[in-house]
Amino acid sequence: MRRILAAAALLAPAAAGAQAYRCDIPDQPLRVRPDLPTPAQPKRMLPIGGYTLALTWSPQFCRERGRDASARLQCRGRNSFGWTLHGLWPDGVGKQWPQYCKPTGLVPQPVIRANLCATPSPQLIQHEWAKHGTCMPGYDASRYFNRATSLYARLRYPDMDALSRAPLAAGAFASAMARANPGLAANMMRITATRDGWLDEVWVCLDRNFRYRRCPAHQGGLPANAGLRVWRGRR
Repeated sequence: MRRILAAAALLAPAAAGAQAYRCDIPDQPLRVRPDLPTPAQPKRMLPIGGYTLALTWSPQFCRERGRDASARLQCRGRNSFGWTLHGLWPDGVGKQWPQYCKPTGLVPQPVIRANLCATPSPQLIQHEWAKHGTCMPGYDASRYFNRATSLYARLRYPDMDALSRAPLAAGAFASAMARANPGLAANMMRITATRDGWLDEVWVCLDRNFRYRRCPAHQGGLPANAGLRVWRGRR
């Protein structure tokens, strides 16, 4: 048996921005494994200069990775997502960022379940907390995801179907996102794409008080004139 959560019940009070068109959560325990630093991804303690809120365009994600075991909930069966929450990332003052700041156990099952319709991968939830959330002073996993999902929930999105049907550039897409969100300007986002130009993610830049800010010059993303295509998927 599965519990069905509608988008309107996902994230109060700004639920209209939630992007789970249909989200069925399995009743059985959700398996996760520890996510630990490695030589390639080491522990790094640095001052926090701001934050990035990273959003994933789910139809493109499922197009590329839908067969992965970790993508089962997001990409298979009756579930359907638009923009999902990748994570809330503390940024450094310069080009490097803090990560894996302190040891942690597994994210509690109630916290995973409460956030699974925003970030539809239990293992990604574990990863985001271990790598990024542990670097936020005074936060436990519940508070970290409450902060991330509240920022995610207040965002609104342009008509993705319409944007997919006309010539598009990264700057034009950022402008469309900005028009849908008062206080958010095009230069406060970074747009990422696959190697062949399909929309992948949007990174929203935030200051240390979680307010929108102009993105640092060193942060990645497409140039404004770069061509961009939008995969509609099942929607």
